[in-house]
Amino acid sequence: MSILFFDDASRESLLPLSFTRPVADFRIGILTIAEKWAKRLSATSYSFVTEEYLQEKFPKKLADDNLLINGSICPDEVLVIAINALDLGEALVAEQVLIAIKLSEKEAQNFNFSDFSSYKSIAYAGSFIKITYPEDLFSHNEAELRKDFTLLTAGRTSAKISATNTILGSNFFAEEGASAECATFNTLEGPIYLAKNSQVMEGSHIRGSFALGEHSQVKMGAKIYGATTIGPHCRVGGEVNNSILFAYSSKGHEGFLGNSVLGEWCNIGADTNNSNLKNNYTEVRLWEYAKQSFRKTGLQFCGLIMADHAKCGINTMFNTGTVVGVSANVFGAGYPRNYMPDFAWGGAQGLEVYPLAKVFETAERVYERRNRVFDEIEKNILTHIFEQTQTYRRF
Repeated sequence: MSILFFDDASRESLLPLSFTRPVADFRIGILTIAEKWAKRLSATSYSFVTEEYLQEKFPKKLADDNLLINGSICPDEVLVIAINALDLGEALVAEQVLIAIKLSEKEAQNFNFSDFSSYKSIAYAGSFIKITYPEDLFSHNEAELRKDFTLLTAGRTSAKISATNTILGSNFFAEEGASAECATFNTLEGPIYLAKNSQVMEGSHIRGSFALGEHSQVKMGAKIYGATTIGPHCRVGGEVNNSILFAYSSKGHEGFLGNSVLGEWCNIGADTNNSNLKNNYTEVRLWEYAKQSFRKTGLQFCGLIMADHAKCGINTMFNTGTVVGVSANVFGAGYPRNYMPDFAWGGAQGLEVYPLAKVFETAERVYERRNRVFDEIEKNILTHIFEQTQTYRRF
């Protein structure tokens, strides 16, 4: 049986993070949503049903029998039991939300995920975590960190780390190859997980819940609060609180990042800070692409949402509830606007279009630094997004 993850309507409300990936490829907790499902279903492979321009990077692989799972829904033990009980042609549904469906290859080939009325619906009454808006990622990160920690460490023993570290509590786990020196790890409020070949430098203070991905690094003297996830191949320093970095992104210097989400290949300049609380303590609003207006989040604390390839210069000051689009480059004095369109270049003093040729030049250098190749597939994705987002660049 083939396992595939599909995007539902939440893909639109999750822009700009979902411009460059299927929703199931979002990281929350320790793992991506797809990795969580694969681990719980004991699956060795999976694929995606997503936008056509993303399909080459995230291919679709069908078999005679196919289990299609809503990529915006995070798994748990009860959900997995319900999905494993599905027969061919049955759909697991919760209040008109399609959670999963089992289909033949022919049925799955052109399945309309917004209309599943012709299939037998199995009602699901349990609760579950669904990622509908960008702020849902950091809002639910605590719960997902705890679930992933239990999933990944069950029946296992942590690797030993240096005796120069101080560990409070017992919910600490380090994979082989993880290293730390002269750091404090407080697991009394939540678990701490260090992936293989990750590094925590001297003088760092980390409170759970916290996860550090493979080949990622916490710089000297960092202060990190839960619930924070640093994905693979990232660099983090300064002060971080309740934030997620997907992968290959850097916030390597002093400055505050709080209640925020960074995609891949982002870079935060030295001494950059984001506000996560308005001076009048009122509800934070975030820019929503689908409505082309600001949406109430219901949150008092909400910081920065930064899409893939976006960057900012030193001493950038992001206001509460700022959304930065794909490949935007933010710099200059003052507070930039709360919505920085995709492929925008500049800041509070004014904006211009960041040309694709320049975007590609930078991306090639950035990929090379991490021993990756910025290939035609990546170029085609960014080209499509550049064309798709032209209407948003009204400057």
